[in-house]
Amino acid sequence: MGAAERMNRPPPAQAPMLDHVQVAAPPGCEAAARRFYGELLGLAEIEKPAALRPRGGVWFGLRGGAQLHVGVADPFGAGAAKAHPGLRVAPGRLDELAAGLAAAGAAVTWDEALPGVRRFFTFDPWGNRLELLTAG
Repeated sequence: MGAAERMNRPPPAQAPMLDHVQVAAPPGCEAAARRFYGELLGLAEIEKPAALRPRGGVWFGLRGGAQLHVGVADPFGAGAAKAHPGLRVAPGRLDELAAGLAAAGAAVTWDEALPGVRRFFTFDPWGNRLELLTAG
């Protein structure tokens, strides 16, 4: 079996599912996280478990049950400039999100390297890279 065939086959039933991804932010990040992830990207905030609330940060739900956590790093150094979550959106929503992010002052860098995929990269307020993509 060639590499392309291995990469395109479905995962086995026992393969892990993505539960959540966490990006780092400095203390006091909650209002900016709600604006960027909630208002600009349209993610729904979900309640953190009571035992974890004192740590700060904000959690958001993703379609399919996965979550995106904005976690407080103290001290905070820098966001992840290369590592990133990829958020798949409906085809009609990608351009709308890019326009809203650009209007809010966020960098939007389109990338055409993947055939059949429309995508762009942006950064959250703390320098964490995000990929937004859809079938193209």
